[in-house]
Amino acid sequence: MPAIRKPRALKRGATLGIAAPAGPIDRERVEQGESMLRKLGFETVCAEDITREAGYLAGSDERRAGEFMTLVNDPDVDGIVCARGGYGCHRIIAHLDAEAVRKQAKPVMGYSDITTLLLWQLKKAGLMGFHGPMLDRSESLSADSKRAISTALLGQGSPPRIAGKSMQRGWGEGRLTGGSLKLIVASLGTPWEVDTRDTILLFEDTNEAPYSIDRMLMQLVCAGKLERVVGVGIGNLTDCTNPTRPRPTAIEVCEEILAPLGVPIVRDLPFGHTDENLPWALGCRAAIDGDRGEIELLETPVAKR
Repeated sequence: MPAIRKPRALKRGATLGIAAPAGPIDRERVEQGESMLRKLGFETVCAEDITREAGYLAGSDERRAGEFMTLVNDPDVDGIVCARGGYGCHRIIAHLDAEAVRKQAKPVMGYSDITTLLLWQLKKAGLMGFHGPMLDRSESLSADSKRAISTALLGQGSPPRIAGKSMQRGWGEGRLTGGSLKLIVASLGTPWEVDTRDTILLFEDTNEAPYSIDRMLMQLVCAGKLERVVGVGIGNLTDCTNPTRPRPTAIEVCEEILAPLGVPIVRDLPFGHTDENLPWALGCRAAIDGDRGEIELLETPVAKR
């Protein structure tokens, strides 16, 4: 992996390019998301064909990859916010230019399927990226989450703390990595396979039954990916239930599998498929405090110009 580089900090009035590298999004949600970003003080731009659909994808692989790289290389675009997740990023990775992504050093924000793009960017371009809100849920985002988008991209204020609840006591320091649990697991065996050595692993997910959470965590255990983590943070596990077998719950499964690691664990962190979706940066140095139930960034995740 190349040396880790921070994306460039934006200035108020900067232009954000909207990318749809995964699933399709309709025009109304694009417009709602652009309106939110303009209210935060940014300008926006997107391709005319951003709402194109090809089954469960936002157009062909070539369209989606070309759109993303056009935004990366466009000198009038300062950062990139993804429209939605779903599925599709795995299909475009081979068409992306890691060297150009690193050189342009633009902040990229998204979550869910965008986890694949962020893990690839960190591994192959050595560039931090933001796990954070997209356009698809912009109308229901909390006020704190909206403000946090601006704060993160502008690099304002002190590095933030993200507060949850303690699951296991202790303290650790390392770089943040992770995202959607299913996409973390799906990275195994790929060129962008998640590197968990000396990291704080953060994950969230949606619509996965507890047994599925169990299987994915055990896949990470069996692959040796949890042997050197210094801490674990669990975000929102949205609708991760099984009505026919309510116990164990998803969070109980997490505790059973993760507690033997002997590292600090914080649960109920405000990020993921929920209205409270605070951004955090893959590759950023952070500390996890299992006693207080907090994760604190130890550096600003953008570089001031």
